[in-house]
Amino acid sequence: MTRRRTAILISGRGSNMESLLRAAADPAFPAEIVGVVSNRPDAAGIGRARALGVRAEAIDHRAFAGRAGFEAALDARLRALGADLVCLAGFMRLLTAPFVEAWRDRILNIHPSLLPSFPGLDTHARAIAAGARFAGCTVHVVRPEMDSGPIIAQAAVPILPGDDEAALSARVLAAEHRLYPMAVALYASGSARVEGERIAYGRGVRFAEVASFGPMPG
Repeated sequence: MTRRRTAILISGRGSNMESLLRAAADPAFPAEIVGVVSNRPDAAGIGRARALGVRAEAIDHRAFAGRAGFEAALDARLRALGADLVCLAGFMRLLTAPFVEAWRDRILNIHPSLLPSFPGLDTHARAIAAGARFAGCTVHVVRPEMDSGPIIAQAAVPILPGDDEAALSARVLAAEHRLYPMAVALYASGSARVEGERIAYGRGVRFAEVASFGPMPG
């Protein structure tokens, strides 16, 4: 099996990054993590990645006059790593259309809502305020529009009576840590692929597009 060379982009603590690194430590996992890059030199995830034996470095976006310069440096770094797939794991920079198109169908992202509901920030507070019964997370292929693109997998978690933003966030994050490695494995192995603007699954894939984790609301 040829493992797909994968880089992870982070901006902060890197908890989803760590879930991917731990999954990829298994030689049978179809993605090999070749490096971690942060746009913030103070990101805690850099140390976490190094502690797990993975090369990690920063390209400080503040050192560049604009997005084009930063993205040119990022593109060069990813190509130097030999990356064929890029996973965004709490990467808090919007990527421009030229960058996304240069890596078309090779950038994945995890977002803490059931897209297309609640794109952008403050997803948990917005879901609670809307009276939603479920929240969750989505792994999708990145397109230039924010939080859009073909959906690979989703996990739904209940919004329980009395939930506040912190409680719901913790429940969703636990689901993220399970969902992201599962979705990356599907995509890196070719068991999930882009056809048009949807995801098609290969024969024999026993995976529902919505996986529900945790207790159901009463």
